[in-house]
Amino acid sequence: MTVEDHSYKDKKVISIGIVSELTGLSVRQIRYYEERKLIYPQRSSRGTRKYSFADVERLMDIANKREDGVQTAEILKDMRKKEKSLKNDQQLRKKMLQGQLNAHFTYRNR
Repeated sequence: MTVEDHSYKDKKVISIGIVSELTGLSVRQIRYYEERKLIYPQRSSRGTRKYSFADVERLMDIANKREDGVQTAEILKDMRKKEKSLKNDQQLRKKMLQGQLNAHFTYRNR
């Protein structure tokens, strides 16, 4: 994720009504996906759900999979697997970068 993506895509600023309009999902469907732990809206101090553009994209992906007959439990399992893989990839990149830095500075200090 780039800094640019983080600056707007992950900000939770969109109301459930707008998300419904953008995705074509009913408010009830969106709430159901929240109940199934497929989406995590933020709550305002008044309890209003707020979504990000990344959440809208995730909901569109969920809706497409549901149209293809995929069950919500399978979607959740797949999402968790992808999140774990992404986390592992980030850790690997960090270790590789640290190794490159160590090799570079060890070589220069000889």
